[in-house]
Amino acid sequence: MYKEEENARLLVQRVHEGLRGYGGRWEIICVDDGSPDNTLSELRRTRNAFGPHVRIITLQRNFGQTAAMQAGIDAARGELIVTMDGDLQNDPSDIPRMVQELIERDLDLLQGWRRNRQDAALKRKLPSRIANRLIGKITGLRLHDYGCSLKVYRASILRQIRLFGEMHRFIPVWVAGVTAPHRIGETEVSHHARQFGESKYGISRTFRVLIDLMSVFFFLRFRARPGHFFGSIGLASGIIGGTLMSWLLFVKFALGEDIGGRPMLIVSVLLLLMALQFLTTGVIAEMLSRILFQGGSSSSTSVNNYVVRESDTAERWFEDQAPTGHTGSTWAERAAG
Repeated sequence: MYKEEENARLLVQRVHEGLRGYGGRWEIICVDDGSPDNTLSELRRTRNAFGPHVRIITLQRNFGQTAAMQAGIDAARGELIVTMDGDLQNDPSDIPRMVQELIERDLDLLQGWRRNRQDAALKRKLPSRIANRLIGKITGLRLHDYGCSLKVYRASILRQIRLFGEMHRFIPVWVAGVTAPHRIGETEVSHHARQFGESKYGISRTFRVLIDLMSVFFFLRFRARPGHFFGSIGLASGIIGGTLMSWLLFVKFALGEDIGGRPMLIVSVLLLLMALQFLTTGVIAEMLSRILFQGGSSSSTSVNNYVVRESDTAERWFEDQAPTGHTGSTWAERAAG
């Protein structure tokens, strides 16, 4: 949540209403992404009303949606993890059905699809459609709505990846890197128009998606062999530059013509220098990659891209939590009272 003071209590209340008939144990983790308004105070009042299963994580400052999601994922303790935005546009009543569908279809990730999206056409829908098509075209993973935050994951799979930058849009793509693509599915979910607060996204995010896509493409294809990426460019540049230089040498020594003022000379020299630079970069990248993998480093042990100011430890959660099979209505009745 970021500047969602009017939605904080309503969201928690609707999650309880949506999970009233759910038989398993569950918790809510609300991540306050450094909101400058009263979002945190509203969350604290809501936790006091509903109980300790409502956990709050407060970040030191505004780190962005991706870092906030990673903070919540790190704190979650369930076998399944559901992510959603704090703007009440996603409907928590979809969660039990999505959980059941994930289990029945034996998936590792079930992506929500806002088929009837209730957003402005130019500001939200158009950039989203462009981004979805670009992501599907470049990554090969075809989904209708990458940007929908309402997703259900198996925690064991989700924790094998690490989210940085603005990579929350590409979570299905990252998941496809650690599990079979056929274990990633999508399902239609409800979507509501925003009632309170303001959207934090606009058409400018399309350009950020383009930049992020390049990073996604590189890490998915060449993470374990970066030398192939840089080396291919270097070799291509070297072959072209070497061919041009060979022709100029033939012209110079065989035909006796002056080549000092020819643009081809400058181009060939630049291509040869570029080839040397890319090949050297590839060697360095390979060395770093080997250090990474030989050192046993993984995404699950990477350094955090956020700083937590305050977090509920919720040590009493398992004691206060309703037994398995309980509807959870006790918390809703307590809050209503």
